[in-house]
Amino acid sequence: MSEHDNISVNDTDLAHFDDVYKDSEVDEDGFDTVPDGKYQVNVDRVELVRTTKGDPMLKWTMRVLGPNFAGRNLWRYNVMASDENIRWLKKDLYACELRLTRISELPANLERLLDVRLEVTKRTKGEYESIYINKRIRTADDQDRSSGKTSEALSKF
Repeated sequence: MSEHDNISVNDTDLAHFDDVYKDSEVDEDGFDTVPDGKYQVNVDRVELVRTTKGDPMLKWTMRVLGPNFAGRNLWRYNVMASDENIRWLKKDLYACELRLTRISELPANLERLLDVRLEVTKRTKGEYESIYINKRIRTADDQDRSSGKTSEALSKF
């Protein structure tokens, strides 16, 4: 623990940044939502959280790989409140090639969803945005790992 951990910041501490802040430009177009369409993404984060109603929910954070909107995030939410919700979740997990015998095994297997590349579709209906997982994208590195092969950085001579 450092000596600065419990020291609060107040408006006086920040005052010397006022001019820089005032003069800094912001590209407000950079905050527009990603338009509807198909995207290749990488699963950067998955976590089990609760909805405001208290239902369990799997929250996915996916980073768009490109070429358009590269680096932008998309979020998928699997609420677990009904039988239909569980069927959608199972479909998503199978698309990621995560086969579980029981849903109660999910917390111990969340790490297996990280760094998975997916094709997803984003659709907007009114004010609601939905992300649908279409399929897993296999790369040469994925195939090498699953077969036990390693790719070498340098060619042989």
